[in-house]
Parts: sequence; C-alpha cells; structure tokens
Amino acid sequence: MFVDKAKIYVKGGDGGDGLIAFRRELYVPDGGPAGGDGGNGGSVVFRVDEGLRTLVDFRYKKHYKAPNGEKGKNKGRHGANAEDLVVRVPPGTVVIDDDTKEVVADLTVHGQEVVVARGGRGGRGNMRFVSPANTAPHIAENGEEGEERWLVLELKVMADVGLVGFPSVGKSTLLSVVSGARPKIGAYHFTTITPNLGVVDVGDGRSFVMADLPGLIEGAHAGVGLGHEFLRHVERTRIILHVIDMAATEGRDPFDDWQKINNELKLYSEKLAERPQLIIANKMDLPGAEEQLEFFREQLRELGRDDEIFPISAAANKGVQQVLYRVADMLDELPEAPAAEEVTQSAERKIFKFEKQEDNSFKIRRENEMFVVDSPGIEKFIKRTNFSSYESQLRFGRILRKMGVDKELRKMGAKDGSIVRIGDFEFEFVEQE
Repeated sequence: MFVDKAKIYVKGGDGGDGLIAFRRELYVPDGGPAGGDGGNGGSVVFRVDEGLRTLVDFRYKKHYKAPNGEKGKNKGRHGANAEDLVVRVPPGTVVIDDDTKEVVADLTVHGQEVVVARGGRGGRGNMRFVSPANTAPHIAENGEEGEERWLVLELKVMADVGLVGFPSVGKSTLLSVVSGARPKIGAYHFTTITPNLGVVDVGDGRSFVMADLPGLIEGAHAGVGLGHEFLRHVERTRIILHVIDMAATEGRDPFDDWQKINNELKLYSEKLAERPQLIIANKMDLPGAEEQLEFFREQLRELGRDDEIFPISAAANKGVQQVLYRVADMLDELPEAPAAEEVTQSAERKIFKFEKQEDNSFKIRRENEMFVVDSPGIEKFIKRTNFSSYESQLRFGRILRKMGVDKELRKMGAKDGSIVRIGDFEFEFVEQE
C-alpha cells in the first residue's frame, strides 16, 4: 500500500521532578539538603531510513510519545535522562507543523535526523536552592512538560525520472515495459492514483529509478483533479519524461496537451519548468501518429524550440531502448543530490521552543470580578512549582512581586480576597503588610 500523506501527534517526554531530601547518615549531624535533580525527558526524533518507501506505518500508529525523565534521588543523585524516541521515515518526507503550516524539515538523505518534539528539562532538587539565608530549603521544582504538536507528513517520491502527462497517454504501460513494476493499467482516466516506482536496468551496467506519476489535468496547480497530490512528487525527480499520446486517440491536440502540462508545472513551481525534460511521443504504431508528430515538430519550431523528441510505442516496445540510453547519459551529467526544497535555518529553529529565551512579560485583564494574568512565562513557572511545599509557595509569591504582578493588580483594583487566575490555576490575592 502506497501512503504519501499522514497526520500524527508527537510529544516529548516530561522532565523528572526534583526531590526534597536531607542527609540522614550516622555521624553526619546537620547533613543538609541532598535532593537531586530530575532527569530530562526524551525527545521525538525523525530519522531517514532509505529502506522505507511509504508512510503506511503512520496510518496505523498516530501517537508518538517519548519517555519521561526519572525523578531526582536522595544523596544528591540525579534522575536518569530518558532516551530519545527515534521514528523512522522514508527519504523525501516533508514535515509540516499542523498549526502554523511551517515546514519543520525536509528529509532527503539516509541517516538525516531532526528533533520534532523536545523533551522537558528536569526539575531542580532542593540542594540547588541552598543559600546563606536558607541553608535547609524545602524547595524543589517539577520537571518541565515536553513539547507536543500535531504534524503533517508529506512524502515526495525520490525518483531519478518522473513520467508526466495527461491521463491514459501510456505512462503506466511504459513503466511496466522498462522495469519490473506492475502498475494498474486501464483504458480510463486516473487508473493510476498513486505513484508507482520501478528500477530500470539500461543494460550496460547502469540503472535508475523511474516513477509513474498520476495523470495531470489542467488546473492541477490549483488542486484540480489529483492536483497537488501529483505535483509534489514531480519536485523530487531529476529528469521529466513528458509522455504524449501522439495518435490523439482521445481527440485531444498533442501540442496543446504538451503546452498545458508545462504550464501547470510552471504555475506550481518555476523550478519545475527548468527541470531537464524529454518529449516521449507515444502510440506511434497507431494510425495518424506520424502526421501528428510532424505537425508537432513544426509547432515547436514556430516557438523557436528544439526539444528532444523520442517516437516510441510503449505497448509494442519500439523505440524505448533509445530513450533509456539517453536518460542514463543525462543522469550521468546531472548532480546526484535530489532537488529538495531549501529550508532556512531560521525557519527550522522556530520549532525548538525550549531554546528560546523565556518571555516573562504579562498582561492583566478583568473578567467580571476576577483578574486574569496572561503570561506564557509565568504559566510555565507555575507548572514547575511544587505547591505542596510551603517554601515553594512563598518563593512563587516573591517572584511574582519582583516581576511587578502584585503592583499591577493593585492598580487595576485588586483587594484582599480578590480571585486571580493564571493559566489553569486560581489564587486569592493577599495584601502584604
């Protein structure tokens, strides 16, 4: 089964909680705090595996969660960091954030890796909060939550050669003749609805991968027909073989077909219009094909073009070998690297939210009698705070006062007993004497 698109959920592991503990050893009076830090949560990592060809695995499993870090231990021992969750993807996979629609990564090379969901940082144990003013702190942090997101995976077929053309022009027949592939062949439009891959043995020790891509129609660049489902696969090919029904068996004009297909490629991507292309004049064994071919050549000359044309009959296996030799020669001259989309470093860094400097700015608004504090930084700090510890509660209050939250609440009319909401937590405002 060929699957070229999937939507999955990924979540990095949560960091382990820091521990509140004290040394309790014989002959060690007043041993002091000894609570260790929690371990970091594992990250979700995508790794390219050239042995994979489809995204079918993601159809049956849609949730991927990395393990959590271990909690801190006594005697100052840190909890173990969790291992990363490595998810294998086929070459040609484009990873897109479902919310922002940003391209996270374009994975093309075997072994290439990208972190798609960072694990949370482990919380600090109480030995980290020792100070001259507080030599025995009962304070520890909770571990940070791992990053979570929905991703859309799109597979662009990694093939040396792509067959394009209107439906029923003979692309699938050509692939079946030159390779061991057995695509579905039928006398109706869109017989092929997913790409078919075949390895072509030229016969002189050279070989290449050819893709029979779904038929293209006018308006495909805007999503008409199979639209983008087809066009994204063309982007990966190094050479385009433009297959034309030169016998005009369906009543269409071959030259008009050629112009329309090329226009769709150009409208979708300027780079596709510049891709090396050979014209394959198929069905030359049928009546009228020779006349149509001569007229086709004349129209090309009128445009000032001298494109290479190979007359063939895929069904009768005539003229096909010359095409294979020419394609192999062209591939020898072209660079090996696939034509992958450039993903800027700045765009790629946008997904690593844990590497960004924390934003501690805040805004306060009123909802009837309740005061709501909006601040991603403070909400994150709340999640790290262990409210079961009285000293942690006091520390949380001190930090809010230092940030100026208390002062701003008073300005907006907060009094003793007023309810303040920050994220999912509600607090009672208390005036400090």
